[in-house]
Amino acid sequence: MSATGELSAALEQALPDRPFTLELWDGSTLPPTNGGGPTFRITTPEALGHVLRSPGQLGLGRAYVSGGIEVDDMDAALALIARWSPPPIEPRTKAQIALAAVKAGALRTVPKVPEMELRPKGKRHSILRDKRAVTHHYNLSNEYFALFLDESMTYSCAIFSRGATTLEEAQDVKRELVCTKLALKEGERILDVGCGWGAFAIHAATRYGVHVTGITLSPPQAELARQRAEEAGVGDKVDIRVMDWRALDEAPFDAIASIGMVEHVGAVSIDAYAQRLHELLRPGGRLLNHGIARLRHSDAEAGPFSERYVFPDAAPLHLARVQLALERAGFETDTVEGFRLDYAETLTHWARNFDSNLEEAVRLGGEERVRVWRLYLRAARNGFLTGFTSIYQVLGHRPG
Repeated sequence: MSATGELSAALEQALPDRPFTLELWDGSTLPPTNGGGPTFRITTPEALGHVLRSPGQLGLGRAYVSGGIEVDDMDAALALIARWSPPPIEPRTKAQIALAAVKAGALRTVPKVPEMELRPKGKRHSILRDKRAVTHHYNLSNEYFALFLDESMTYSCAIFSRGATTLEEAQDVKRELVCTKLALKEGERILDVGCGWGAFAIHAATRYGVHVTGITLSPPQAELARQRAEEAGVGDKVDIRVMDWRALDEAPFDAIASIGMVEHVGAVSIDAYAQRLHELLRPGGRLLNHGIARLRHSDAEAGPFSERYVFPDAAPLHLARVQLALERAGFETDTVEGFRLDYAETLTHWARNFDSNLEEAVRLGGEERVRVWRLYLRAARNGFLTGFTSIYQVLGHRPG
């Protein structure tokens, strides 16, 4: 019997129904019981060690990010995970699997945690911890994000459902929709919270003649946003700052756009966030909040893989919770519009763009990061397709 023979036998007993192929590091194979499905290849004993030491999503994530698990078809694998539930495994069978894994060399050393993993420290959603979390996701080179975003570098949901056929067109539709919903008028002062690389700020300043203050926690974003505003001829109308929303102290704005920002605020700070936006808006001023929301109340805020590798501390809230915070702060809601399938289509474009630039992505960010981002873009898309998440534009105003 091969070194993994006992392990294969134990896994076969534990998983009598297998809509997938499982290959081990010595080449032994556990075939599917349905004749098809994706192939999961465990390339090293250490990968199995990750899974056994941290059962569930975190252990699997560590094994995948470190390169210890390879998948021949990631889309098929994610679809399988969404619909297939493994059978309960008896304690005796678990013990047999663990013993067989030890004999096969899986637990001889403590596997190294991938460098990409982040464990946020400090008080959740404090200014310092939020800066660390945002830096983990956004402070890559601008060139890295350009590998999958459109020319405008808009990192939020595009809108295809109103006739756009390309990603560039759909992002322009989204920005224009925000402007028209906010009824921007020449000369007004606008706040862009979480401004990214300045696409909305430049759009609003160029087409509507408004003055936009954009804030971000990412210096690379701010630097490119300022450069782009100058190149577009609106450097005098666009002011980009690296700062936290809690630190902004300005005379009231005429309108506020919060695009893709509320997801990072969390349940701990959502009421304070809504109150601060209310304080920054003049009486009669308008607010457009564009953000992801969870749909099912039975689901956790975020899984351990996303917490450690993708968006530390990011937690899409339910629309009802966001609305409650806005109402408590004194906002009156005018319209609510959902774009769930538009975001799924946006992520399809992003994933395709990223896959066409994998070699450059590895050069810029390393193998581990590429693995994380390939998975993240597809898992996020599936969340919108399956009804785990949606995205809403909420238009409101501060009564005058």
